[in-house]
Amino acid sequence: MTSDRTSDRECFVSIVLPGKTELVLAGRLRVSQTYEGMPLGRFVYGRSYLDRPDAVELDPVELRLSRNVYETARMNGIFGAIRDSMPDFWGRRLIELGTGQVVFQEMDYLLAGPDDRAGALAFGSDTRVPEPRRAFHSIADLPKLHAIADRVSQDQRPPGLADCRTSMGGARPKAVIEHENQLWLAKFNHPDDRWNHPRVEHGLLRLARECGLRSADSEVRRIGDRDVLLVLRFDRQWNGAGYRRSRMVSGLTLLCADETPMERWRWSYLALADEVRRVSAKPAQDLLELFGRICFSIAVSNLDDYPRNHALVASGRPWRLSPAYDLMPVPASGSEQRNLAMACGPAGRTASRANALGAAHRFLLERDEALAVFNRIAETVRGTWFSTMLECGVSQRDCDTISSSFVQPDAAE
Repeated sequence: MTSDRTSDRECFVSIVLPGKTELVLAGRLRVSQTYEGMPLGRFVYGRSYLDRPDAVELDPVELRLSRNVYETARMNGIFGAIRDSMPDFWGRRLIELGTGQVVFQEMDYLLAGPDDRAGALAFGSDTRVPEPRRAFHSIADLPKLHAIADRVSQDQRPPGLADCRTSMGGARPKAVIEHENQLWLAKFNHPDDRWNHPRVEHGLLRLARECGLRSADSEVRRIGDRDVLLVLRFDRQWNGAGYRRSRMVSGLTLLCADETPMERWRWSYLALADEVRRVSAKPAQDLLELFGRICFSIAVSNLDDYPRNHALVASGRPWRLSPAYDLMPVPASGSEQRNLAMACGPAGRTASRANALGAAHRFLLERDEALAVFNRIAETVRGTWFSTMLECGVSQRDCDTISSSFVQPDAAE
């Protein structure tokens, strides 16, 4: 395809290498408009970067270390690993309100997003390597940040908006804060929430650990009469001089998929298991963990288990499945079939034990091994969800509201 050079946009991609805290220039992304009016993205690693003995790939699937020029016509010309570093719905809304603009190209969101993003990448409009972000909000800023989030949720443009932009993904109000030399994702209540989201998500993350799964550490802070969930970032580690960064790619990127309705046929735990098996440094362990998370999602009706809520991370060269995050129950509204967001067995997205067990071999498990995993998790959820929620400060009223989420009758069929 031939591009119209007058519409080229480009940015330079930097990365924090394993064990380091400073950014180095890794490559260049250029997005052109073809004569057909379609965006075409091209990424190339820099020669000096490829010559480094400590160079690592941005993405173990699409952007392996190579002197090739990579091309994509998908996702407006943005490669998945770069898309994972961009502001999502909430971050884009902050940018739009802060600038007064509504129509942006993807490159604008990429360059306008602050350096608090997931993973190890950073972006600039020229070859000058950006300085890593040094200053973050603190616990003391939470009341102000929560008040701004409330105003933004009501489509208002409050003072101080520029100071609370974030490149972290997701649609819900959030900000990144620093506390005791650790970075945390602060997640706020939304005015329309049916229950106390911070406490329920905190309880579900703890319940996952009680089921033997790995989940992100979290705590709840009381801000006036409101609660804020703090989730410890597992892609940042303080070393005394700065933050080491882990590379991170979402399940959506591993599946080479997008979030559009036309791409949802690609959303599959089975296909994700295939990619984990190829990429993970310890595939058997990570596949067992991934299968356990399917069982947990079925048992607690975590039906918003989108591919971007799964990830691989690499603190060094090897890639591993990340801890679980973004867990939330969805109460039953009737006798309708419960479906996960991703296909989990031969019956597609059906949230049932039979369906999950039908795909056990894709996770390198024998059927009896998979059955033991499912039953252990379902029994743990059934026996401890209520006490766990109470211990995490979830009210009796909220427990009643979400009670139909846990171990649906068809989950055991």
